[in-house]
Amino acid sequence: MGRAGVGGQWKARRRLRCRPVLLLLAACIALAATGFLVAATTGGGGSPVTSAADHVATTSTDASPTTTTTAPTTTTTAPTTTTTAPSPATTDPGGLPQTSALPTTTSPAFTANMAALWDGVSTGLPEEAVPGFFPESAYVQLKTVPSARSDFTGRLVAEYEEDVTAAHQLLGPGAPMAKLVGVEVDAAYAHWVPMGTCYNDVGYFEVPNSRVVYSINGQVSSFGIASMISWRGEWYIVHLGAILRSGSGGEVDDPSAGPGTPTYSSTC
Repeated sequence: MGRAGVGGQWKARRRLRCRPVLLLLAACIALAATGFLVAATTGGGGSPVTSAADHVATTSTDASPTTTTTAPTTTTTAPTTTTTAPSPATTDPGGLPQTSALPTTTSPAFTANMAALWDGVSTGLPEEAVPGFFPESAYVQLKTVPSARSDFTGRLVAEYEEDVTAAHQLLGPGAPMAKLVGVEVDAAYAHWVPMGTCYNDVGYFEVPNSRVVYSINGQVSSFGIASMISWRGEWYIVHLGAILRSGSGGEVDDPSAGPGTPTYSSTC
């Protein structure tokens, strides 16, 4: 073989040995080109592009859930308080000093006193009539006798209750139907009894023989109140059936058919 033939064969083998190297170099260049393309696509040094799926996932993970809290409603009802005003204190008129006022028959006290008398007479319960009687404490002030209190309870009230019982018996079987028509007092007969008269330490007005007028089934009748005396401008019964008793037991003062007529007497 000649020199030229040998040289040609050597060149051919050299090319064969260089082909793998060229292929490897081409592969490296292609890989580098791919990296450059990726870098260019991301904007070169910028934030990586996130796919829609990645964005949805990120949003779903990082977003805070919305929480709605409703405050509970509390209704408080204030308790109802009922205050009852206290009743005014009742003052015993007998514990107060006497006055010179002339009583009338239009005052609430007079109406109450006569209503109490009628309650006792119509029911036959004399204790019901006691509120219309002269006050014990006033009688103690009035009388100069040392035993005024025992005289009041042992004589005056005892006689009054006996007279109330007698007046109830006057009504007879018609007592449940009896109605009070009124009490007639003649103011012209009222007179002042001065201190020192009839063992009295205090002066007062006295009116005799007033009339208690009542009806039973339309029939009008009446009986008298022997004596009423004043205390602080109000009339109170002090003798119902009689001032001077005719005997033991209850008495009725001048019972009459019809309203009767008040009469004058100079009693004390």
